[in-house]
Amino acid sequence: MYINEPLISELFGRAPAFFESLGRRLMKNLLAGASAGVIALFAVGSALAQDLPGKFDGVTIDAKLIGGQQYEKLYARIGEWEAATGAKVNVISKKNHFDLDKEIKSDIAVGALNWCVGSNHSSFAPQYPGIYTDLAALLPKEEIDAFVDANISASTLDGKLVMLPRAQFDVSALYYQKSLYADEDNKAKFKEKYGYDLTPPDTWQQVTDQAEFFANPPDFYGTQFAGKEEAINGRFYEMLRAEGGEYLDADGKPAFNSEAGVRALNWFVDLYKAKAVPAGTTNYLWDDLGQGFASGTVAINLDWPGWAGFFNDPGASKVAGDVGVVAPPKGSSGARTGWSGHHGFSVTENCENKKAAGSLVWFLTNEDSQKQEAAGGPLPTRDAVWDWVIAEASDDPFRKEVLQAFQEAAKGAYPVPQSPSWIEISNAVYPQLQAAILGDKTPQQALDDAAAEATEILQDAGEL
Repeated sequence: MYINEPLISELFGRAPAFFESLGRRLMKNLLAGASAGVIALFAVGSALAQDLPGKFDGVTIDAKLIGGQQYEKLYARIGEWEAATGAKVNVISKKNHFDLDKEIKSDIAVGALNWCVGSNHSSFAPQYPGIYTDLAALLPKEEIDAFVDANISASTLDGKLVMLPRAQFDVSALYYQKSLYADEDNKAKFKEKYGYDLTPPDTWQQVTDQAEFFANPPDFYGTQFAGKEEAINGRFYEMLRAEGGEYLDADGKPAFNSEAGVRALNWFVDLYKAKAVPAGTTNYLWDDLGQGFASGTVAINLDWPGWAGFFNDPGASKVAGDVGVVAPPKGSSGARTGWSGHHGFSVTENCENKKAAGSLVWFLTNEDSQKQEAAGGPLPTRDAVWDWVIAEASDDPFRKEVLQAFQEAAKGAYPVPQSPSWIEISNAVYPQLQAAILGDKTPQQALDDAAAEATEILQDAGEL
């Protein structure tokens, strides 16, 4: 069973047949009939990749890696690569991707790109394609072909495969505490106040209603959101699209200061004003959200697949065993939110031993590595590992629920606007979004000011 259909129709211009196929196989449990094909695929991949990981005695690879709860478990495998190759890995930086991005830009500015392997992301990669080498020249074609075509396509810039995808395909779904929805007193009070039954939300208006209903600050909050960096801009972007708006118009000009933009921004503003979200949410990033929901003090949480295992782990989470997952809600346009992308690893052009660096990147994204990551909830980017994920979920009700929710989420997923200036624009826009959330500006004023700054950035970059 070989999966090579695109993950996302809008992202790659084709119908999401991959996820339709995934759903059919998940529900009908057709894996047994395809097992021989999977075994054959493994055997062929093994034979063609027999020179990997290789031997690199005495070589040291300097690396800059993304840090954070959902990313770091993989790095325990670095020791295995070192033992197999005779090389060493020196992790010289490990930060969240926003800070890592700033550090890489600083390295470019001062000419300090003397490291070899770096974490990358499909939203960040277009900013600096020139600093990374073509991985297609370092690795067997058969290994690259083992990845989902859509992810390889999104990792290729100007004809260069600048990033090898890890098992961290990102699209969000809605996690919630099931016991809150099973409570009869909650059901009765909610129905009396809002006029409809209390069930996991399917629209963002329902999220607003339920977040305000469940909130009991400062001890308990209805929901939360990442409030700075590209994180809040990305959430605003997907809410804007769900409201029927567009971030950049057909000519590439900022168009988010529209009526749809004001509606989207007001979702954040109104929840903050109602104290349905933590007061510090404008300073939150992804790890803050994950830890917040796991603490049991948040009812509803829009988040990435990589948190699923953590949320349901009794040793790490107070909501373990009480976690439900549904597809992301719909905006007033009827479309679901669906901002997406994926993580990976790159090798710099300046690396003195690209072959060893390429081997490390391959090792951190090979089938064993992807299985390790996918076991915790993240979505894989290798075809064969998808087969494994489906098989593992067949006898695990929680994992099946997670997979179905993210399958539905991915059907309507889309990338960030395809501009190399996306991150620079985000860095200009997010303080304006914060100003509106905190009440320092009206939503319209904040978006007008943000659009003016974004226009200037695009003009300076020669994109307008």
